[in-house]
Amino acid sequence: MDLDIVALSRLQFAVTALYHFLFVPLTLGLSVVIAIMETVYVMTGRVIWRDMTKFWGVLFGINFAMGVATGVVMEFQFGMNWSYYSHYVGDIFGAPLAIEGLMAFFMEATFVGLFFFGWDRLSKVGHLATTWAVAIGSNFSALWILIANGWMQNPVGAAFNPQTMRMEVTDFAAVLTNPVAQAKFVHTVSAGYVCAAVFVLGITAWYLLKGRHIELAKRSMTVAASFGLAASLSVVVLGDESGYLSTEHQKMKLAAIEAMWETQPAPAAFTAFGFPDQAARETHYAIHIPGVMGLIGTRSLTTVIPGIDELVKHAEARIREGIKAYDALQKIREAGGKPVTQGVRDAFENNGVDMGYALLLKRYVDDPRQATDEQIAKAAWDTVPQVAPLFWLFRIMVGIGMLLILPTGTFFVLSARRTLDRHRWLLKAAVIAIPLPWIAAEAGWLVAEFGRQPWVIEGVLPTAVAVSNIGIKSVLFTLAGFVAIYTVLLVIELKLMVKAIRKGPVAEHSPDEGDARSHVPPAHAVSTTGSAA
Repeated sequence: MDLDIVALSRLQFAVTALYHFLFVPLTLGLSVVIAIMETVYVMTGRVIWRDMTKFWGVLFGINFAMGVATGVVMEFQFGMNWSYYSHYVGDIFGAPLAIEGLMAFFMEATFVGLFFFGWDRLSKVGHLATTWAVAIGSNFSALWILIANGWMQNPVGAAFNPQTMRMEVTDFAAVLTNPVAQAKFVHTVSAGYVCAAVFVLGITAWYLLKGRHIELAKRSMTVAASFGLAASLSVVVLGDESGYLSTEHQKMKLAAIEAMWETQPAPAAFTAFGFPDQAARETHYAIHIPGVMGLIGTRSLTTVIPGIDELVKHAEARIREGIKAYDALQKIREAGGKPVTQGVRDAFENNGVDMGYALLLKRYVDDPRQATDEQIAKAAWDTVPQVAPLFWLFRIMVGIGMLLILPTGTFFVLSARRTLDRHRWLLKAAVIAIPLPWIAAEAGWLVAEFGRQPWVIEGVLPTAVAVSNIGIKSVLFTLAGFVAIYTVLLVIELKLMVKAIRKGPVAEHSPDEGDARSHVPPAHAVSTTGSAA
């Protein structure tokens, strides 16, 4: 990747997003976990569940604060680094972000304060409602963000206005119900639930290994195992739904993920292993599993999945149609609001859906109408994302996702048998497994974003056209600053988390609830002088 202004702007946004996404999954999942724990407290009245809620709530609060600090900057980048993007689709993209801020983020931020400071000021039920409001607000925040991101992957409910030179909303309900956005939301939220479950499993396993906070650890592990098993299974199912939608809406992404250079007879084989070579346009040492990709990608034995070569030819045809729309648009602009001929209007109406493909030529020529056949062919091949990273990142994500069913399922069975602390090697494995869901989540984000290149809006606006006209030095300076600040914030988060975990919960429950720390000597062991016998 050449470090031009486009590449640097992409790198800057990717770095800040990757840092931010370290905090998001745990916030999503842990908010629900603590709400479940407090629900049990309100239903049973057992104070140990209040201790659990408060303890995991502290870890949630640390993570939430860091997530807010790293997330605010990302939205400013749309104006700083991607100003033409903001101008071109701001009427559509800005609406979900505004709703997220007004509805979800404010709701979440308001009730977070009540959660921490309202224990002695609210009733049990009132405080429980506050905790669930935090969880709902966190998940609503993810919903609106992913509606915006889903529209970038599948731009429905909008049309280009040649008079304003911008995309405008034509059906906001279609934007909200975008199937790609909905699939992304449930898949991302489920991944966050897995992160929280594995996090709680790992911390409680460490407590059990150290012989500390035994009763709290066992109860927390039971909740995490049940919650995590359901989430792990749902991640696999909902991830399959996302892949199925790619067959319909992002065919090139799917072909690149599979390193499928040529169209195969249905049902297509799944490439379990191989080394994609984009220059040679082949996959070395490929190991194929017959028929599996066809079943996963199309849920059919007869539907064909097009390969990269076929999709490039299709893209070249769309570029040529897009040039006609671009030519008609220039004539409309030259008319300055005056009526144009019916032929010009028809040319734009008939080919306008492909105008984004013509903009791919801007990388090679200022006026796409002057492009040569060679430039058109190059632009068509530009629609192929980086195959090798997509191929491996996808397999890392799926492999870890499948793997995490094992620990959550195992601890679910052990909790049912009340033998959580009898297998030290399993407890050690749970501690070691803590980073795995984050690796899978980051890999999944990279798959989603690498897969839609070279588009910032799929089929509508190329990434190279959307960038701001700013200097490379400015981007390098801010990139270095973000990396430095975000690294410091990450280190602070880790130190605060470790400190809180080492300190452990502050017990408020009574001795009869079984925590060894709160036991007192029996009455017959105390002498009349008040000393232990």
